[in-house]
Amino acid sequence: MQAAQHPSRRAWLLGCSAALAWPVGAQPKETALPTPASFVQAAKDAAQKGEPLLVLVSLPGCPWCELLRRNYLTPMRAEGVQVVQFTVNDKAQRFEGFTSGKELTGVDLSVAYKARITPTLLFLDSKGQEIAERITGVASVDFIGSLIDQRLVLARLAVKGANK
Repeated sequence: MQAAQHPSRRAWLLGCSAALAWPVGAQPKETALPTPASFVQAAKDAAQKGEPLLVLVSLPGCPWCELLRRNYLTPMRAEGVQVVQFTVNDKAQRFEGFTSGKELTGVDLSVAYKARITPTLLFLDSKGQEIAERITGVASVDFIGSLIDQRLVLARLAVKGANK
């Protein structure tokens, strides 16, 4: 009788990826999060509500980005959390960034925040400063929800402290 073998980390990750895969020939529709015309205004609006601005740095076709959008960020947005996104490799769409009101692209913003891995989830104050440790990648599907909740609590405390 053979002892049960534990799957390697690679096999486990491939299994998780397969769970997110779409049927062959199907065109997956990504869950939409808005990209604001002005990140400055979006952050100010969030701060007025006592909330941080959560920014997802995304990439089209990224299954982990979609997992965050569909299972966590869209439901949070429905509950009033300020969540937006930008695409890390977008050179076309322009929006107001936090650097002296200059218009930026997704590429510019990803360079400014040194966000090279998708998904990256940023927790920002009204000035565009990170107020809780960012989440880079998805290390564990089992714990990502609690990690987001933990960082959101810390970011909310920072916003409340700044509003005093």
